[in-house]
Amino acid sequence: MFTLPLLLGCLVVAAPPATGADPVAQKKYGVQSIDLGELEKGIEQLEQAFSLFSLDPTLRDNLATAHALLGRKLLESKSYEEAAKHFGRGSELYPDEPRFHLLRGIAFSLAKNEEMARHELSLARSLGGDTAEGLYFLGKTYYDAGETDQAMALWEKAATLAPSESSLAGLLEKVRREQSVEERMERGHSSRFIVSYDSGTKTDNALAILDLLEEFYNSVGTDLGFFPASRIPVILYTRQDYREVTRSPHWSGGLYDGKIRLPVGGITEITPDIRATLRHEYVHAVVIDLTRGNCPTWLNEGIAEIQGRLEYNPPLGELEKAAKRGEFLPLKRLEGSFAGLEGGEVRLAYEQSYSLVDFIVSAHGWHRLRMVLEDLGSGLSLGEAMNRAFADVGLDYDGLFGRWRDHVLREVGGGGTPER
Repeated sequence: MFTLPLLLGCLVVAAPPATGADPVAQKKYGVQSIDLGELEKGIEQLEQAFSLFSLDPTLRDNLATAHALLGRKLLESKSYEEAAKHFGRGSELYPDEPRFHLLRGIAFSLAKNEEMARHELSLARSLGGDTAEGLYFLGKTYYDAGETDQAMALWEKAATLAPSESSLAGLLEKVRREQSVEERMERGHSSRFIVSYDSGTKTDNALAILDLLEEFYNSVGTDLGFFPASRIPVILYTRQDYREVTRSPHWSGGLYDGKIRLPVGGITEITPDIRATLRHEYVHAVVIDLTRGNCPTWLNEGIAEIQGRLEYNPPLGELEKAAKRGEFLPLKRLEGSFAGLEGGEVRLAYEQSYSLVDFIVSAHGWHRLRMVLEDLGSGLSLGEAMNRAFADVGLDYDGLFGRWRDHVLREVGGGGTPER
């Protein structure tokens, strides 16, 4: 949404005191290390010098700026909790300086720690006034917690401060569509989910969906080794309202965009298909959280399909036809959104993604897939993450794809060489 503000100032090398004491040398060495990009080494030296010369204002400036620089680097690598620690050290050195509280709040927001994010962002606001970045991230903590009215008020104010930020206008338009539908809804909650549902849905069915999601929280978490900490909003729409709010493709049966959105309003029973869709969309919440959003679509959808098919497992008709022709969809094409696909291509994209991920899990276990997801979450590319996870068995990204391709052609029959 926003480019993170610089807010860091510049390192200043002060003239050393005439004593020539070791802390002065540590100070100079620390600044030189930071200038060379060796942030951890520089901070270590500056912290040691500061423990002895804590009244030196230039040393305090240098140390605070160094922590902020490392914090920004950690933010870029998606190490949000570690980034928050370094911004926190900056705020210890300058407790009345809003920039450190703002950056720490942003880090906590990205880490989905709404309580701490809200505290730090509110503190930054009280110390330095309103900024568009601060209001956006503060609003996000309310939105992610299902408190849409508070989020809207903050984002509207942010839009007045940053009128050229077109993404804010788009966000406000989207949330207004949601509000026009969701303000009429009933609500319920469990320990990990909040459900909103239209008046045509019986409360018993809405509560049954909460129970199912709690069940999936445990079973999916066991497979993926990850349990989201934040409570997840779930919205049950009528099909018409779902289309109006999400503007999703006509074939979409569910969506996760920070909230689980399902066109199942008015249901009279929880069918296997609905169970499968619920599990599928919950898996997206887990994968996006675990990978910090750094996950190709085929891998995300493939994992979701494996889990969803535990509830309802239709035939792989499009995959069988593609295998017999030897014409799979190129894997690169499936790394991005499926939204532009139509008809048989949509079904093939999902079936091919399922088949590939199922092959990986069947041959190598969930633990290797967890390694891939964790490395994606630390900022590695898909190729790097796959190569690291499978190096000890002599495979890389291309090798895994090749083995899957040969397996499918052998199982289903056909010929040809599918495009990579």
